[in-house]
Amino acid sequence: MAADLGELLVPYMPTIRVPKTGDRVFKSECAFSYDSPESEGGLYVCMNTFLGFGREHVERHYRKTGQSVYMHLKRHVKEKATGAASGALPRRRNGKVFLDLELNRDFNGEDYEYEDEAKLVIFPDHFEIALPNIEELPALVTIACDAVLNSPSAYKKQEPESWEEDIQVSRHARSLRQQDNGVRIRPSGWKCQKCEMRENLWLNLTDGAVLCGKWFFDGSGGNGHALDHYKETNFPLAVKLETINPDGADVYSFEEEEAVLDPNISEHLSHFGIDMLQMQQRVKGYYNNNSPPLARVSEWEVIQESATKLKAVYGSGYTGVKNLGNSCYLGTVMQVLFSIPEFQRMYVGNLQRIYDYSPLDPSQDFATQMAKLGYGLLSGQFSKPPMKSELIEQVMKEEYKHQQKGLSPKMFKALVSKGHPEFSSNRQQDAHEFLQHIINLVERNSAGSENPSDVFRFLMEERVQCCQTRRVRYNQRVDYLMQLPVPIEAATNREELLAYEAKRREAEENQRAPPEPVRARIPFTACLQAFTEPENVPDFWSSALQAKSAGVKTSRFSSFPEYLILQIKKFTFGVDWIPKKLDLSIDVPDFLDLNRLRATGLQAGEEELPDLGPPIVLPEDTRAPEIDEAAVMQLAEMGFPLEACRKAVYYTGNMGPEMAFNWIIAHMEEPDFAEPLSLPSSTIELLPSSSETEPFAATTPLANSPPEESIAILTSMGFPRSHTIQALRATNNNLERALDWIFTHPEEEQSDALSDMADTEPTDHAFFIPNSHSDPTLSPDPDAAGPRIKDGPGRYELFAFISHMGASTMSGHYVCHIKKEGRWVIYNDHKVSLSERPPKELGYIYFYRRLSSS
Repeated sequence: MAADLGELLVPYMPTIRVPKTGDRVFKSECAFSYDSPESEGGLYVCMNTFLGFGREHVERHYRKTGQSVYMHLKRHVKEKATGAASGALPRRRNGKVFLDLELNRDFNGEDYEYEDEAKLVIFPDHFEIALPNIEELPALVTIACDAVLNSPSAYKKQEPESWEEDIQVSRHARSLRQQDNGVRIRPSGWKCQKCEMRENLWLNLTDGAVLCGKWFFDGSGGNGHALDHYKETNFPLAVKLETINPDGADVYSFEEEEAVLDPNISEHLSHFGIDMLQMQQRVKGYYNNNSPPLARVSEWEVIQESATKLKAVYGSGYTGVKNLGNSCYLGTVMQVLFSIPEFQRMYVGNLQRIYDYSPLDPSQDFATQMAKLGYGLLSGQFSKPPMKSELIEQVMKEEYKHQQKGLSPKMFKALVSKGHPEFSSNRQQDAHEFLQHIINLVERNSAGSENPSDVFRFLMEERVQCCQTRRVRYNQRVDYLMQLPVPIEAATNREELLAYEAKRREAEENQRAPPEPVRARIPFTACLQAFTEPENVPDFWSSALQAKSAGVKTSRFSSFPEYLILQIKKFTFGVDWIPKKLDLSIDVPDFLDLNRLRATGLQAGEEELPDLGPPIVLPEDTRAPEIDEAAVMQLAEMGFPLEACRKAVYYTGNMGPEMAFNWIIAHMEEPDFAEPLSLPSSTIELLPSSSETEPFAATTPLANSPPEESIAILTSMGFPRSHTIQALRATNNNLERALDWIFTHPEEEQSDALSDMADTEPTDHAFFIPNSHSDPTLSPDPDAAGPRIKDGPGRYELFAFISHMGASTMSGHYVCHIKKEGRWVIYNDHKVSLSERPPKELGYIYFYRRLSSS
């Protein structure tokens, strides 16, 4: 028999692998469904890729890859026999089979026992070999099987420990001399001091300069101003602002060219007003207090409706999401998104097509994992009511214990949080930030196909007025979410709030217990009014005066989206950098009419600000441009003209000979290909400016003239120069977003769209190009199509809202309420129930759908 098995496996031996360090073995979850070893059909693990597949999906993987050998894992769970010793540990038949699998949380280990079974299955004949079978199997197969059975979970983070050991303390950390220049960093609202970018920002620990990082192909954005600053000043250490938390921060040494540790990071940050010790004390206070403080008990009870016995609901659309540990922000956002027909149609409606065209590793494919999650939530497969016989038996025993199972989105969370410093952690996060993150991922992964996030996109008109000359400028920007300010001064119980504040201060001074908090009651109309009121524009440059001046800005809707997301700005940052939540309630309406907030554009009698930017004076620099001469010589040795090689290296930002070589290939036919490198002059006089926004830098002609090196990088990838310039203009010269823009705006599609639009009249739901007053970031070129916008009436009905309990986004819990079939349903992790009293006044993010014009 041993010889027979050996001969049987010989043809498949080259495809059987032993898992190596770094290989992830998915033996607890199917890549296409939520099947597991506990499912009826068990789980099949490919012995080459180590991906797991349920019984319905393993054939697809076999047909696509030709991999024939799978390990079939099955866990049999059964209730203990009557009279079994109470408290006995569950029994295993094969102790090593599922070493890293946990019992399903729905089973109580004291009441159930389980038996694990493993076998090799050879496709397509489904020939089975029971395991363990050391005597009869070849040594390689035995070793591979043992390694798979004993491998850790694919979701356990093993790398951080070894990674942290590789990070060394910077040699500059202890001797860093910080400038006493009075710089204090605000807890929010950061932007690069040179290009106005608001992401991938780094704080230089010597002088407090806030500048953007370098652009990389892995998606981290920036224009490299932090590195430029180091080259100018030799100030070596910088910390990434978005990573600062009570436990530390990401520090980079430009001089050492690697991530480093800074043992004095707390002291260095406090120099700029960032108190990490205070953060630690506050956060520990939030987490160590397992039960919510007295002031918050009512909020927790009201939002979760815990004072009412809620009726569980089952079936399609009523599946809960298990909390993986502070992951409720993810569950609530995805529940709401998959209650929207466009998301259902895109991912669940196209399920088979997405699965059939999925890559070889579907666990890393966004569309596949969205389809998997959507089908899991909507199919009802994981939301089945208990059988009548089961209920009767449990009632007779007086121990009704049935709980809703829900699904565990481990693979989905691992994918969408990959590389993100916050979402990849186990800490609680802001549901608003995660919603924006998901919309961004949907945008990136919808190139050339239907984009369900179109339903959220709208245009916002910004009217900026120079207070001195009274002249105006109208700009437009794309947005996906309306942020509603909260005017505390408009509270209807203001006197009660003032009395509470006086008592609180008195108790604090006398070291007495604080009084019971008072919740502010804010009219929704006051929030809308605050949204429409003018706000001051910092650093406003008036093109009429050619000088800085006072300016005010008002915002109106140029278009209304199909679905309006409305976020209440409940969270603010204290001086201690801890995000705090305002304790308030707002009478949010079920029906909302925003038509009065429709933008009107330039009005009669209004005079526009001239299209002139300020004079740009570039710093005088007599030094020759920095060029990697080694790369130049490497290219010249290939036979290219020396001056062309110098230009190639310069215009690709010294990113190496490979990038420069691509530039050469793309520019060989140009008449000035071999001419000497010429750089622009150091001053630029007054030039026409197509926009005038709040920040000074955004009003300059440079904002509409992409850097030549950025153009060179994209053209070296084979994209036309005109299309590249258009993409950079549309994305504020951000290389990563420009690359995404190119893929989502093919040249042919743009010309077709324009020709189609020229022959049709706009309707309420037609895509349209912004008007002549639109921001160049939306329509940077007369021949370019604008963003896809679905406009229509501004009348809406509330259909969902997400609520937060707790004092900060760094702690607490999220639940959501969704209106389905005319009734409100509460989704609280894996529990789904009919809502008795939906707490609409305490919500954080509200979702409205447009009412039909009829």
